[in-house]
Amino acid sequence: MKTTKITGAQAVLKSLVAEKVDTIFGYPGGAIMPIYDALYDYADSVNHILVRHEQGAIHAAQGYARVSGKTGVVFATSGPGATNLITGLADALIDSTPLVCITGQVASHLLGTDAFQETDVMGISMPVTKWNCQVTKASEIPAAIAKAFYIAKSGRPGPVLIDITKDAQFEMMEFHYEKCTQIRSYHPKPELSKPAIEAASLLINQAEKPLMVIGQGIMLSNAEKELLQFAEKAGIPVASTLLGLGAFPNNHPLYAGFLGMHGDYAPNIKTNECDVLLAVGMRFDDRVTGDVSRYAKQAKIIHVDIDASELNKIIKADVAVHADAKEALRKMTELISEKEYPLWLQEFKEAKAMEVYTLANTKKIMPSEELKMDEVIELLSELTKGEAVIVTDVGQHQMMAARYYQYNQTKSNVTSGGLGTMGFALPAAIGAKLGAPEKEVIAIIGDGGFQMTLQELGTILQSKMAVKIVILNNKFLGMVRQWQQLFFEKRYSFTEMISPDFVALARSYSIEAQKVEVRAALKKALKQMLDHEGAYLLEVAVAKEENVFPMVPTGASVSEIRLV
Repeated sequence: MKTTKITGAQAVLKSLVAEKVDTIFGYPGGAIMPIYDALYDYADSVNHILVRHEQGAIHAAQGYARVSGKTGVVFATSGPGATNLITGLADALIDSTPLVCITGQVASHLLGTDAFQETDVMGISMPVTKWNCQVTKASEIPAAIAKAFYIAKSGRPGPVLIDITKDAQFEMMEFHYEKCTQIRSYHPKPELSKPAIEAASLLINQAEKPLMVIGQGIMLSNAEKELLQFAEKAGIPVASTLLGLGAFPNNHPLYAGFLGMHGDYAPNIKTNECDVLLAVGMRFDDRVTGDVSRYAKQAKIIHVDIDASELNKIIKADVAVHADAKEALRKMTELISEKEYPLWLQEFKEAKAMEVYTLANTKKIMPSEELKMDEVIELLSELTKGEAVIVTDVGQHQMMAARYYQYNQTKSNVTSGGLGTMGFALPAAIGAKLGAPEKEVIAIIGDGGFQMTLQELGTILQSKMAVKIVILNNKFLGMVRQWQQLFFEKRYSFTEMISPDFVALARSYSIEAQKVEVRAALKKALKQMLDHEGAYLLEVAVAKEENVFPMVPTGASVSEIRLV
């Protein structure tokens, strides 16, 4: 086979092109400069997005990966460039997002000498990556990159990091690239167990009050079609975790609602009333289970997950199915009986009606001229017909968006789930827009989270990203304030926030913007934002002391969910 002699830096780019990479998020610096020099020759085929902070690069790559289904790629330099990726790596690991991060490193003879901008990025990143490696020879680069892409995307996806010394980037090598298709001792796709699938199907067929709980694993395995076919044949109500939103259409008659601490009343209550609980592609996070000692004790538990370490880790399963969600659902659909549960579904409808009535009645008792977060989200959902990609930060607005936006499209909910990273939304929305340019991408952010990564407005300016930004400004760190109100006797310790003029700030970046403070102006302002061709920032002044309900208090059972 013909080989070509090139530098290690050029080998990085040729390897990425071989993996069909068309977008890179990054920030140059001394130790990665040879790779950036090689990138100069790929301007026509690879789109590099210059962010304003490395954390912005990795969150943008997460947004890109989540909506496109591809692996996000990040470049950063050594030292602070690499350490600025750590939060994003941790976020991507717990939320199963495939990333390949390439960092520059000081020359190999300087390793361990505390050279300028040297850090032990291997040691620092090991706990927050699926795999990492350090390359000190140019000849090792193609194989390392091939392995990185295979590991990042296969099995339960996650982030990987390759640290390349500067001398390896300059060194000449004979280039040959071969995609990685297997690694000894790494078996990402488990073999489907026929006995386990049969046992699961038997429990489902015997159920009188079954409940299905889905997570992001449905979308990661592209099992949305299989999920719909299974649910409709089984007649089973389907509830979603935060990251599972969009995998099953919210407007479907079998959709039971959003689970979790601030989820819907019906699926939370019915978790402790069902007789069979089928969990697919989710990990029984503490925000979903509440007190695990009182979680679904009456039910037979079936847990389907591609990651064996998640099975029986938090909730003991009666039937643990180590499998890819698509394969498991397809096989179970063949084995289950066609059934309907009209009385059981009616219980969900009645519980939902009780929630709607209680929340509406609370508003009547305590009427307010102030705009509320839920009405902003509901109107936005109505105007976009539940078809936009919604990117949220972390806090009250995140829960409101999960509760009140109608996600009718897959991969339409991008948020920081497990890590809960404030500052995630703005850069992630940039990546999401690049990953799905044909979609309307709307970042919904609180005034606190926005100010953690607002420098990425500069990325929007330079890259001309048509991202829409809605800041729900309550002049508080809202979720922390809610907890202080409910559990700390209203001792609002350092949660009130004074912010800049967000409209003026956006306009300084040549982004059109306006502020809404009254209900009568909201619909027109949202329409103007959606109709605008380029980027747009809409600040909405909302009630300072609005709380998110329902709520399962920390340590409580899901049955103890509070409506007010």
